[in-house]
Amino acid sequence: MKSYKIEKGGKDFVEYSYVFTKGTQYMINICAAAQPTDGIVVSLYDSNRNKVATSKINGQFISAIAYPCNTTGIYYIQYTFDGSTGYCGGSALGFKR
Repeated sequence: MKSYKIEKGGKDFVEYSYVFTKGTQYMINICAAAQPTDGIVVSLYDSNRNKVATSKINGQFISAIAYPCNTTGIYYIQYTFDGSTGYCGGSALGFKR
């Protein structure tokens, strides 16, 4: 399990990278002080920068995404702020083989 600090600072997004392994199920969750996600959106990109998952679906914010990895490589976990009031929160990455 890995945890991430989400603070807007001077950028429009916060990004981390992590090596995902084929055959592993990953779960990324978000928590914020206000509301469940406070407008924080997590998006997952593969090594080619293709978006493979997001926590904003049809205008609704969900607090976690699950991703079954089919290709080993570096993945980018990007947090953006869509109507956020606090611009900060926390996130955890967990996995199951």
